Amino acid sequence: MQFVSSSTSTLGKEGGYLLDRYSGAHKVTYHPLDDWDFELDTAHHHIDLSLVLPHYRARSQPIDHRMSMFLGSETGSIKVKVCRHVPRSKFYLEIQAKSDVTVWLPSDFRGRIHHSGKKACYSAGFVNRILCNATVNTDTLTGDSWLGDEVLIHTKGVVEFRMWDVNTGSPENARKETLKRIFGCSAKVPETPIDWDFLLED
Repeated sequence: MQFVSSSTSTLGKEGGYLLDRYSGAHKVTYHPLDDWDFELDTAHHHIDLSLVLPHYRARSQPIDHRMSMFLGSETGSIKVKVCRHVPRSKFYLEIQAKSDVTVWLPSDFRGRIHHSGKKACYSAGFVNRILCNATVNTDTLTGDSWLGDEVLIHTKGVVEFRMWDVNTGSPENARKETLKRIFGCSAKVPETPIDWDFLLED
């Protein structure tokens, strides 16, 4: 299991990624002997992470392995960006929280999303680039046969879905994506209560 020291922030040896237990960027690597390739569970802290998926397959990693990641917080909010540079690095992300959750998914996401919460909000970038390749709270396959991307979120708070742009290697440009949404995108938003003020970025 990938578990980062809880000491003060420092620079990692690989890629200069900031290593801090609850914030910063973390490289996710294959851990065949553990339940999760990356796991962080806390009782009292907020989580704000960028999880960087590998651009290569480890020597002992099965071809169909999905990088598995778990985040949990009993009291704090969770913000996580799933950063992917090559589409072949499939992933499974599970989040358990009692507060608000914000997730940035890669723009080349193709898979299933299951979530619970007070309500769900979708950014313009998510609607424009991800929604057409995702199923939300529907079961399209049975059993454990699904090998594509998958996100499972259990929370009592609000869930916000945003887009991480694989072309720019950064979170979506809210203004640009909102204009696309207004003038060109025909994707249908899931039938859940939507806070359209969310499109007006911070």
